[in-house]
Amino acid sequence: MADSGSQSGETSLQSLASRYGVATEYQGFDGQPKTVPEDTLGKVLTALGADVSSEAAVQESLRARDEAPWRRMLPPVVVTEAGTYATVDVTVPSGAEVRVRWWPEDRPEAAQELAAAASSDTRTVDGTELERRRYELPGDLGLGWYRLEAECSAVNGGQPDSIYLAVTPQRLNTTDKLRGQRRWGYMAQLYSVMSSRSWGVGDLSDLASLAAISGTQGADYVLINPLHAAEPTPPIEPSPYLPSSRRFFNPLYLRITDVAEFAYLRPNDREVVEHLAAVQRKTVLDPSSIERDPAYEAKLKSLDLLFTVRRSPYRQQQFAAFVARGGQALQDFGLWCALREELGEDSPEWEHGAASPEAPYAREARTRLEKRINFYVWLQWLLDEQLEAAQRAAHRAGMDIGVVHDLAVGVSKNGADAWTLQDTMASRVSVGAPADMYNQLGQNWSQPPWHPQRLAEAGYQPWRDMLRNIFRHAGGIRIDHVIGLFRLWWIPDGNQASEGAYVYYDHEAMLGVLALEAELADVVVVGEDLGTVEPSARQYLEQKGVLGTSILWFEMDGDEPLDPSKYRELCMASVNTHDLPPTAGYLGGVQLKLREDLGLLARSPEEERKEAQQQLDTFFTAVKAAGLLPDGADSSEEAKIEALYRYLGRAPSMLFNVSLVDAVGERRIQNQPGTSDEYPNWRVPLADGQGMYVLLEELNRMDRVRALVKAVNETLGTRSREPGVIVPEPLEHRDIAEPRGK
Repeated sequence: MADSGSQSGETSLQSLASRYGVATEYQGFDGQPKTVPEDTLGKVLTALGADVSSEAAVQESLRARDEAPWRRMLPPVVVTEAGTYATVDVTVPSGAEVRVRWWPEDRPEAAQELAAAASSDTRTVDGTELERRRYELPGDLGLGWYRLEAECSAVNGGQPDSIYLAVTPQRLNTTDKLRGQRRWGYMAQLYSVMSSRSWGVGDLSDLASLAAISGTQGADYVLINPLHAAEPTPPIEPSPYLPSSRRFFNPLYLRITDVAEFAYLRPNDREVVEHLAAVQRKTVLDPSSIERDPAYEAKLKSLDLLFTVRRSPYRQQQFAAFVARGGQALQDFGLWCALREELGEDSPEWEHGAASPEAPYAREARTRLEKRINFYVWLQWLLDEQLEAAQRAAHRAGMDIGVVHDLAVGVSKNGADAWTLQDTMASRVSVGAPADMYNQLGQNWSQPPWHPQRLAEAGYQPWRDMLRNIFRHAGGIRIDHVIGLFRLWWIPDGNQASEGAYVYYDHEAMLGVLALEAELADVVVVGEDLGTVEPSARQYLEQKGVLGTSILWFEMDGDEPLDPSKYRELCMASVNTHDLPPTAGYLGGVQLKLREDLGLLARSPEEERKEAQQQLDTFFTAVKAAGLLPDGADSSEEAKIEALYRYLGRAPSMLFNVSLVDAVGERRIQNQPGTSDEYPNWRVPLADGQGMYVLLEELNRMDRVRALVKAVNETLGTRSREPGVIVPEPLEHRDIAEPRGK
């Protein structure tokens, strides 16, 4: 835990904040230190469970915080690294006998006792003299989860105290296996990538096709947007970064015809589904906007019909195994979905009878809505099957990594995770960011944060289980705002976004659990570490083998572009991000025109355009100096983009993103920060430079795509995995439209 407060001249409230890991100061974007007002500190501390109602209460909270470790026999959890010396402290009354045992999490019959140790410290609490005994853990414990138990007749009436013990890797082997060969992959917003068989939104079958196509082109992975669950019924939140749950997936991405039971629909039901399909497939031809709600409504109607089809014994056995593996967490998620469908978002029951999974209305609904709960659980099983198929398609196409998922920072405050995991989340606060040069009032993301202490007391199981679900059919993960595992900007309810404070987390434990689950699942981990990041945090991430992120336009050495040869090796390098326009649009200044139209410019349009052009001139001067765009050579938009990719390709970075939007010539931005409905964020389908839709089946036939792939393969020393260019079978446009000319 970082030291977040000064040690001299601080008030009692500041002292308490420091004890809770709340920063009393932070560095503003102007480089100057900012002091957090005591009113804000008080609200944040209250959200953490401290009583700050008076000076006497603050003093009592300080005392209680100091004595808390002595009031429990074992710490909340132990997270250590394999091959390192590790101990656990056991606190009991002086002279009392204690028995300490450990065993692998799923093998209690293999329990072994730890040898007794000498007392290391003593203290009197409430008139009882306590001693803290230090036990040395076995040095040969393998990676994994264990249980640690202490039993003392003088404590808790002789009832044992049991905690989790996690033995984590010192460093991710999955990262070191990447050394010696640079790899590239497409970066895509899956919902925008459609085929002739899509229902108006890119789906998991489209993901499998994209993996198959790019795998033959030489790619080793596909990086996609978060697939986290949204609302169970329309309307649904368009932003994949404001999900209802990060533990479960969004049924919007299901391919209906890939569900095995589709073949056994009753004739009348099949006719209904085929009509819905025909209507939705026509929307693929609209390059202006993605309409999730009608697409999801059509899929839900179809899934309702598919749910009535009797499953084969084999399919039923597979479903039952999935349900058993999902346990109570899966059932609670299904319960929330059924309740949200019944009550809507604004029902007062959410504050009373349905305030938690164990509230009276919710308990009664488990039986009354059992069929609907099973429906939503079944949807997660279908998603699991189709995610597995997509990853399998990636490997069959020759990819080493395959699908790389994206993990959002948090969840909606009215969503499933906030409801089912409320015991490990903080209330009356939300996560955001302090003021910066682009957002003078700061940012409020309306997402409740993990409560550091409660998460530790839960043994980090909610964090572990979430990662396991994502890793189950993944080859990699990108952690959005990875610095959130170190600290998060907490904004008390009622405060402006800029009126918050940083709350620190036990990053060694958070990253230790992440590394353990990634290692067990053979998953590569990438952290999005852009913006203001403490150097020590980047050093720790690199030490653990977590790849960082480099964006071409942001990598500067003073006023000049940083030479790509000086980029980090442990890094995922990209020309752009989803918060910037595609490169074709960036070269044309579409972001300036959009921000001007929306009134988001901080300066005059002329000043903004001048600075933007200077930036482009600076980069292309470097590109030309590298011999990648000689004078007199083709200076078309395509040539400039290829030159930028060749320039970035000189970096030693292990992973190299190719934006699918750059490959096809798209110009529109996916997300304009600072807007909601003013711009169709997260609703822009894949189109070319002329604004015409681009279907998946066309990717291998587009000269522009093939040229950029060739440039990337030549630069990285990679190559396609099939001789020549794979030309797909002619498109069947009978259900949507006649094919357009290229």
